[in-house]
Amino acid sequence: MKLACLFSGGKDSTYAIHLAKKQGHDIVCLLSIFPKSEESHLLHHSNLKWTKLQSESMNIPQLTIYSTSDETKDELLAMEKLLQKAKKDFHIDGLVHGGIKSKFQKEKFETLCLNLNLISIAPLWETNPKEYMNELIDSNFDFIMITVSSDGLDERWLGKLISKSDINILNKLSDKFGFNLNFEGGESETFVINCPLFSYPIKINQFTKNWDGYRGRFEIVDAELNYHA
Repeated sequence: MKLACLFSGGKDSTYAIHLAKKQGHDIVCLLSIFPKSEESHLLHHSNLKWTKLQSESMNIPQLTIYSTSDETKDELLAMEKLLQKAKKDFHIDGLVHGGIKSKFQKEKFETLCLNLNLISIAPLWETNPKEYMNELIDSNFDFIMITVSSDGLDERWLGKLISKSDINILNKLSDKFGFNLNFEGGESETFVINCPLFSYPIKINQFTKNWDGYRGRFEIVDAELNYHA
């Protein structure tokens, strides 16, 4: 099937593309919705503008839209407009997304697709958190943590490239502090800088870190594709 991917630049949406392609689907476009603020319950917020580099590296065209508010109904309306454009321009049959546990998100996406006569595909749905996180590393996905907002996660994790040993540490922290190891609850957001889907890795040239004692954000200020890697 020809699929669009709801794309945030994080590990889940990028790995969903990887799995969908392995299943024989053709990912013909990326759909990225810029939320009004970081208070969105449905969408990622941080570093979304740099998804253009990921789009270029994967050679998959990207459609973008800005939501007019953080209300779920307005974000879904923006998503509907993008899906309609993807149907018209790319003749898609369905939508793939990186949902893992959120029934709220899954049902919203399924209803939207049903109304547009599209198939909704969630290849990561109910994957085991520890197995999934290790599978990412085994599949050569390089990703950094760009936000943290949970007990047990401090500013040291911001901008950190996650390794197998980090997953073991995160697993212990998740047991102790009760957050989701795969960050499904928004405890952290991630950004993929390299993976088998990319022609070139992303090089981060400049960044800032913001930390308020509980929540933190790694903001990419300047980045480019590393054509010489």
